[in-house]
Amino acid sequence: MIISTTENIPNKEVVEILGIARGSTVRARNVGRDIFAAVKNLVGGEITEYTKLQADSREQALQRMKEDALKLNADAIINVRITTSMIMQGVAEILAYGTAVKLK
Repeated sequence: MIISTTENIPNKEVVEILGIARGSTVRARNVGRDIFAAVKNLVGGEITEYTKLQADSREQALQRMKEDALKLNADAIINVRITTSMIMQGVAEILAYGTAVKLK
């Protein structure tokens, strides 16, 4: 499965648009990470626990998007975007979406 943020893929021709492929996950912070983050916030620097949480969340959303595209029988997903939105305090949704296509 080719996944691209561009609207076309070099040396490939899009022959059919199958629809939107999407995948999302909703994640919440946990108390242990929040305590460590609060301490880290006092001294400065990257809060690696949150960085890892976000990275894992993005990967899960991308994987779910890919699975959705496979259900559509897609060869590729183009114009891929990732968005994040806060649902409530400490809870965020990460959404990956793009156009599922058939290639020649």
